[in-house]
Amino acid sequence: MTTTSLPVAETWYKTEQLSSRLWLITEPHVHPIFSANMHLVLGRDADLLIDSGMGVAPLRPVVDGLRPDAARPLICLSTHTHVDHIGAVHEFDERLVHPVEAAEHENPEPYFLSTDSISRAFRDLFLKAGYPALWPVLINALPHEGYDIEGYRLRGAVPTGLVEEGDRIDLGDWQAEVLHLPGHSPGQVGLWHAESGTLFGADAIYDGPLIYEGAGMDVVAYAESLRRVQALPVEVVHGGHDPSFGKGWLDEIVARYLQLWKNETAPA
Repeated sequence: MTTTSLPVAETWYKTEQLSSRLWLITEPHVHPIFSANMHLVLGRDADLLIDSGMGVAPLRPVVDGLRPDAARPLICLSTHTHVDHIGAVHEFDERLVHPVEAAEHENPEPYFLSTDSISRAFRDLFLKAGYPALWPVLINALPHEGYDIEGYRLRGAVPTGLVEEGDRIDLGDWQAEVLHLPGHSPGQVGLWHAESGTLFGADAIYDGPLIYEGAGMDVVAYAESLRRVQALPVEVVHGGHDPSFGKGWLDEIVARYLQLWKNETAPA
């Protein structure tokens, strides 16, 4: 694949309504490693966007197009500050993140669509986890004619608020508890909606190869986060990547990784 041969995508973002108040937004033309889920929760008094993708194309118009009232307050929660979760965060006025990752949220490490700058160590990490090899660029189509691949930059934004363990996000008729779920990143958070048994698991748990080796990652903390979500009375998990799933598959994922990590997480 060469940058000059990339086709123009008919639409950049794919949207899917999961329930009367929940939308899934994805970027299907981004490499699977970096194609993260974004979830839009509609509330009576405010709406909530969980993560903001790569930011290859403007996201706010798509989000507002899904909201019955685009004038209603909109909160953007960044579950953590990896590139595929904060790419369009600068488009939103209210921005929440865990304090551990606030500085990175404001001034993220530079990132580009060309994969030339991605180290061999990271490439090997992704392959070991079970992902396909990286493409020359992280997209297989252009969002519009004349799009400048080299002009892509990860911008970040100053958080307007911080969230920690036990905080609640209140949309008026929908409230969820913030869970601090470190391991994949030190300040990663998930959301637990107890009323429906819904877990927004971010990159702590999803139905695909979990990434647990790399800068800022901690297997011991990750194992504890997995045990924690396993203990919840979960009905459905909406992860940071891949399709949603239920409690039975959550238990299988947790068991698989705890077994994989048993030598690293065993008491000394």
